[in-house]
Amino acid sequence: MSNSKLSVATRRSIQVLIASLAPMLAWAGPVDINKADAATIAKELQGIGLSKAQAIVAYRDKNGSFKSADELRKVKGIGAKTLERNRPNIRVEAGAPEKKVG
Repeated sequence: MSNSKLSVATRRSIQVLIASLAPMLAWAGPVDINKADAATIAKELQGIGLSKAQAIVAYRDKNGSFKSADELRKVKGIGAKTLERNRPNIRVEAGAPEKKVG
C-alpha cells in the first residue's frame, strides 16, 4: 500500500471516528428526569439506553418525583460512574409531577 493510499485510509478512519462521536458530544444535554419520557432520557444521557431510561420512568411512576440526581442510584442498572458522567446534564425541577395514585 502506498503512502498516499494509507494516508487517505487513515484520514477516512479518523473522519468516521469523529463523525460517530460528534452526536454524543453535540446532543447530550440537560434533561429533567422528573418530566422527560424514556426516549428523551436515553437520547440525552450517556450510557443510558432505552431499557435503562424506561426503568427510570417506571421508578418515577412508582415512587414519585426524584428529589435529587443521586436518587437515580436506586434505579437498577444506574451506577455511580453513569451518574457522575451525566450529573452536569441531569435536572430535577421543582413542581415535577407527583407520585401517581391508583
